[in-house]
Parts: sequence; structure tokens; C-alpha cells
Amino acid sequence: MTMVDSSVGKVAGSSVLDASDLFVGRHIGPNDDEIAQMLAKVGCSSLDDLVGQVVPRSIRMQGELKLGEPRGEHELIAELRRMSKKNVVARSYIGMGYHGTITPPVILRNILENPGWYTQYTP
Repeated sequence: MTMVDSSVGKVAGSSVLDASDLFVGRHIGPNDDEIAQMLAKVGCSSLDDLVGQVVPRSIRMQGELKLGEPRGEHELIAELRRMSKKNVVARSYIGMGYHGTITPPVILRNILENPGWYTQYTP
């Protein structure tokens, strides 16, 4: 049995490479000391204070997110696959293909053939 120290705790298993459904255990985020250093650098006392200073009140969400029960990564991927099977692949008819139109010579000469419209160089 192998014991591995990580920033989120000790993980015991037959191998470090065993399949894990714990995203948090694999996530490398800042620890408490690093968060304190970052907050000191920007002059904030807490993460809530930082959010209060940088996110305008008009777009700041108040209250908790309604996320439901925590689920594993594999369970969520399976659910997303089930949801994606409901998608219908449809043909796009935007533009409807090429139509043999004639561009008037005055448009060609003054717009499409004039490099002043598509380059920085204007003679």
C-alpha cells in the first residue's frame, strides 16, 4: 500500500496511479499561505473583500449557488454524454450557396479593387 502526501490530505491506495474520481484531489490550487500572500499584495483582508472591490455591485451575485449534491467527474461526463445525445444535427441554410451575381464595375473599381479599403497604405 502506498501513502502519498498532498495539499488536500493523505491518499492511501495500492498505487498512486489508481483511477481517481476526485477532481479536488488532482486540482493544484493555492493553499492558505499563498492566498494570504496574494491578498496582502493587493491590500485586501479576505477574498470577499477582494471580490467586493473588483466586481461591480450591479453584476455581483448575492447568495449561494444552487449546485445540488457533489458528484464525481465520471458521473458528470456520463450525464453530459446523455444530454449531448439529445442534440439534433441540422443542415445550415445560411447563405444558401453561391448565386451567379454580377457585381457592378463601379463597386469593383472603387471598393474591392481599391487597396485603401483593406490595407494601411492609401495612395
